[in-house]
Order: sequence, then C-alpha cells, then structure tokens
Amino acid sequence: MTTASVHELGLAELAAALGAGKISSAEATAAVLDGIDASQGGLNAFRIVRRVEALAEAAEADRKLAAGERAPLLGVPIAIKDDTDIAGSPTAFGCGGEFPAKTEDAESVRRLRAAGAVIVGKTNTCELGQLPFTSGDAFGHTRNPWSAAHTPGGSSGGSAAAVAAGLVPAALGSDGAGSVRIPAAWNNLFGIKPQRGRISTWPLPEAFYGLTVNGPIARTVADAALLLDVAAGPHKGDLHTPRPIRASDAVGRDPGRLRIALSLRTPFTGIKTQLDREVEARVHATANTLRRLGHEVTIADLHYGVLMGTTFLPRSMVGIRQALDQLPGAKVDPRTRSNALTGRILGPALFAARQAEPLLRMRIGRFFDNYDLVLAPTTATPPPGVHEIDDISSWATDQLITTACPYTWPWNVLGWPAVNIPSGFTAAGLPVGSQLMGPANSEPLLISVAAQLESELQWHKQRPTDWWSTPAA
Repeated sequence: MTTASVHELGLAELAAALGAGKISSAEATAAVLDGIDASQGGLNAFRIVRRVEALAEAAEADRKLAAGERAPLLGVPIAIKDDTDIAGSPTAFGCGGEFPAKTEDAESVRRLRAAGAVIVGKTNTCELGQLPFTSGDAFGHTRNPWSAAHTPGGSSGGSAAAVAAGLVPAALGSDGAGSVRIPAAWNNLFGIKPQRGRISTWPLPEAFYGLTVNGPIARTVADAALLLDVAAGPHKGDLHTPRPIRASDAVGRDPGRLRIALSLRTPFTGIKTQLDREVEARVHATANTLRRLGHEVTIADLHYGVLMGTTFLPRSMVGIRQALDQLPGAKVDPRTRSNALTGRILGPALFAARQAEPLLRMRIGRFFDNYDLVLAPTTATPPPGVHEIDDISSWATDQLITTACPYTWPWNVLGWPAVNIPSGFTAAGLPVGSQLMGPANSEPLLISVAAQLESELQWHKQRPTDWWSTPAA
C-alpha cells in the first residue's frame, strides 16, 4: 500500500490495513499531515495541526500493533473540532486571541484515544459555532472541497471539509442547530446528530443548555457508525445519559417496511424562507429511492408551532454568552458581541424555555404514532458563496442563515437523533442533502435506513477534485 492511497481509504478500511500490517501508523499519519499542510493555503480546514504529537502517538500505536495489540481505531489518524478539548492545545472555538493549553482531554477525546486513534489536529469552526459558515477574522475562510467559491457550511465546516477532501477518513463535529448535518449536506457526506448525551460533552455537563451534541462526519454510514460507537459513552458528570446502543450493528440490518413522512414545511422562524427548487427535487428523489426500497413515504408536514422557536432562542443566545465568558480576552466579531448581549437579556427566559421541552417532546412525539421517521430537507439552499457572510449587519446575517438553514434546529430542542443523507448535486455541481429524523434513541433505525440508501445511491464513490493543493486567490 502506498501512502497516497491513505487519502482514498475510509475509517474502517484504514483501521483494517493497519491491523493487517499493510501500512504503518507512522506512514499513514505522516501522509495525512502532509496532505493537511498542502491544503491549508486553499482549503484551510484546520486551526491546529499536531504534527509532533501525532507522529509520536503514531509511533506508539505501531509499537502496540507490532506487539499484537488491537483496538477499533489503533493508529488511525482522525480530527476533532476546535470546540473540543485536547490536552496540550488551546480550545479557541473559532475566536481570536491567545488561550492557555488545556490540561485534560474532553471525555470524547479520551474515548477516541482509548480506541487507539491518533488525533492529527483541530478543525476550524466559526466563532462559538453560531453560523452555517466556517470563517472568521482569527483564521480566514474555510472553503468547500467541491467548489473554492463556496462555504463548506458550519459550524463543523472544517471537519466536513477535511473528510470530503480525503485529508482524514472521519472527524468529530458538533451540532447545536444543524452544525453536523448542514456541512455534511454541503460536502456530500454522511453525518449523525446523535441523541443528546450519546457522546459526552464533558467537561460541560451539557452544551448550550442541551442544544449541542457531538457527532461523527464520514463518507460512509459504516464509518460514521464506527466513530459513534467509539466516541459514545457517559462521563459521571453528564446531565444526560441515554441507554447504550451499538450503531455499527445497525449497518446492513433490515429495518422492515417503514412509514416515512416527507415534510417540506419549514419551522416558524419569523423570517420568510423558501425551499430552492433544485434542493426540493433532490429531496423528492431521495423519497423515491426510499419507495423503491419498499418503504411507504407519504407527504405529511410536521407542524412545529411557535413555541419551538421561542424555547430555542434563549438557550442558544445564553449559551453564546456563557461560551464567550469562558474565553476571557477573546477577539470576536461585533455580531458575536451582539448575540452575547442578547443572551444576557434573555437569561430570565431560560428557565421557562427548559420547562417547555417535555411538552414539545410530547406534542412532536405524537407524530410518531403514525410514522416511524421523518424525511425533510437538510438545508433550504445549496451552499452559499464563501464571502456572503462577510461584513454584513446582524440583521442581514440572521436573514442569510435562516433562509439557507431553517430546517435542522428543532431536533436540537428535542434532543433526538437525525442524520444527513447525501442527496446528489445541483446543476452547478454543488452537493445538497436530506435529513432523516427520528424519535428518542432511534439512531439504529436511522443508520439501518441510511445504509440502505447508501447501497442504492453510492454517494461515497463521488469525490471532489483536489483544487486545494494550490492556494486560493
């Protein structure tokens, strides 16, 4: 096996090659690091690259492999998002400024290390994860591997760009309003927003008052399921501890004939939104594939109601204020300061917002008396231009992000699982996606249906050209 082929392999494939001795972890990790270095001037997916540390971790993995030790990801290089702590590196969370190195790993990173993974770096994210764009004064613009002129989405855009470009076989992101599913859709990737608490957010007992969860991004369903299994599990300080699942066991399992609701209705946001015709056509095509697989797909709109949005806003804005308070001296955009101020004002509404959550779960849960899953667009538009978010007002920013991405945030309020299904490309060659959403603890069902779709659609066989080897203008 050549080091060049490392960029073609998925997570499970690379783990198998390492276990079989076809390539060493040192060779694979060096190839990944070299690819990151070559791409930074164009793609700009990484905030921190851990070359020295990663090569040392790879050498240790090779010693364990030679001694006959095995672990699910022993020696496999992967990336994490720059909202997740890793000992020895700062967590800037997209912000500018100098921050101290963390002294302990986040629980998710601890579990990745226990599985043998080599953490090559931390991927770019927008300031405090607020936007479906990945850009900021602290690091510039992360670009979409499918088109240098477009955003990869956000806020896990660096993770998605790195996976789509083949720099790493998989990466962890986080999702507080769609931040795994949106960049997965705009990069032709499979992404999982798990049940709240499935992957620990420790050292935070919960993130953004329960809105934000960690989730895997990969090219294939099996790879995302494997990463979910490895990263999942509670810390004793977590507020949410769902019953354990085995995501990988659901890959290839027959889910039976399901009742799936196709819902194109946007949740209430207070801003006028319209579904792009090409996106709508690709969602309908995904629905037709589900029908060919034997599922009953019926047009049936979910009615989220006004209460859903009024409970989301305090939790998100107070969360922004709290996250900024944890980064003293951070240099941030005026829009971030404005949102943090809004969070301070909305603080008194936080208790009522949390109290409404069981009512919302009960009301939306009744929809699943008649349907097993919901199919909806992941985004309302294809990926916007990479500079569309630059230097516009707070109101214009809210309009832009809401019109592009109105569909994903309700499942963060509910805390339930959802996945992005790559659903093809626009006429201009830009990827778009559909999301499958389920009730509590439904990751295995979502994964089994996604694996069926993958077997038909074969999205993982489509790769972008490597324009990013030359710095963007």
